[in-house]
Amino acid sequence: MDALRRDLDAARDLLVDSFAAARRPLSGITPDAAAALVAQVDLDRPLPSTHAVLEEVRDVYLDHAVWFHHPHYQAHLNCPVALPAVVGDVVSAAVNSSLDTWDQSGPATFMERHLVAWTAQRIGLGETADGIFTTGGTQSNLHALLLARGEALAAGADLADLRVVTSENAHFSSRKAAMVLGMGEDAVLTTRADERGRLDVDHLDEVLRHLRAEGRTAMAVVATAGTTDLGAIDPLASVARACRRHGVWLHVDAAYGGGLLTSRRRRHLLTGIERADSVTVDFHKTFFQPVACSALVVADRRTLRHATHHAAYLNPVDDVAEEIPNQVDKSLQTTRRFDALKLWTTLRTLGPDRIGELLDAVVDLAAQVREDLVGDPDFAVVPHGDLSTVLFRFVESDVDAATLDAVNEAARKRLYATGLGAVARTRHDDRTWLKLTLLNPATTLGDVQHVLDLVRGHAREALAALTGATGRTEEVA
Repeated sequence: MDALRRDLDAARDLLVDSFAAARRPLSGITPDAAAALVAQVDLDRPLPSTHAVLEEVRDVYLDHAVWFHHPHYQAHLNCPVALPAVVGDVVSAAVNSSLDTWDQSGPATFMERHLVAWTAQRIGLGETADGIFTTGGTQSNLHALLLARGEALAAGADLADLRVVTSENAHFSSRKAAMVLGMGEDAVLTTRADERGRLDVDHLDEVLRHLRAEGRTAMAVVATAGTTDLGAIDPLASVARACRRHGVWLHVDAAYGGGLLTSRRRRHLLTGIERADSVTVDFHKTFFQPVACSALVVADRRTLRHATHHAAYLNPVDDVAEEIPNQVDKSLQTTRRFDALKLWTTLRTLGPDRIGELLDAVVDLAAQVREDLVGDPDFAVVPHGDLSTVLFRFVESDVDAATLDAVNEAARKRLYATGLGAVARTRHDDRTWLKLTLLNPATTLGDVQHVLDLVRGHAREALAALTGATGRTEEVA
């Protein structure tokens, strides 16, 4: 135990020092330089002490890590983590419980089940609800569609006739899931989106009627509570009514927007989610948890049977009769970390209302940034969004759209290379746009304005380089 205490103390000191030394969100190291840095490590020759190993970790990893807690990191759906969650993760890693069977996990099984039940209650599902923790939204969505496929096949549908319907703005994981489930990517059909980027329910009705007329089976509709680029929340209540009319499984991918379950001000944006057959929630996004921490929650626990396999050495059928609580009966994974513990320690320390306040803060910030950008002549902005993403684009009069695409991409790369900030990019309306994803409650409007000014300066430099125009110049810090 002395060695554990010593090594944990050393790791703590290294982390505290590294966080304190992170003056920028990233070092700007290139892929080639990072590859060379790692390649020079001889894994066949161990170092003489934990201290030496940690120093190497500092040199190879921490000095070039991407720091999501830095207020100028504004790129992807990565959050700074709640400190109680770090404590829970350390405890979980040290004990190394495996949540597949009761005899490997003990009370951890019931702690995870309690958190699933809490999530189901927040969603508004009834007493028959259940679920399982997963590694992330992609796995949760796959699991949901596996269950929907199982229900459709049990009802007599043919695998070749199964279809999944999503919005054109839905996450790509539905297509991946269809491939894994033997249906093929073409089995996923998309509806139009409305002017705010949400699933068009009238078109959904048309698609579902057309499928029935063709003799196909709509296996599931995937609605999104928080699209990756626009932060749009589909009209869940209307989608749910359409699914009931057509007798179709409704899955709500709330990987991004699931944190609204804790918001006292914005919970209404999820109205209708309580009518879903399955829901994905990524706690490692808007609950401020370390990766990985996600869950799939289902309205009817009986549907989880489609993921069940009994192995004599692990979870024999006799265990069911004896009511032994083996979580592997519900999971796509076998060995599985106690990732629920970090959410447990966070809820027991901060409480759900505080999590909701932190989420509301970043959504408020995004709304303010959108409003400010509407009046900025150097940027176009998508002026709507339900969550904390902001799509914007450097513009210049009399410069064609294709050139501006290249300018915006160049500005993003130039900013990343400096290490002073990070924004993402995507395609919207067939053009290149830049994206702010604001998930750090410590980020201020001034921090965002600083990053936007950096983008502005880099964009002007890139435009001059591409067109030979001098234009306006501005020093880039």
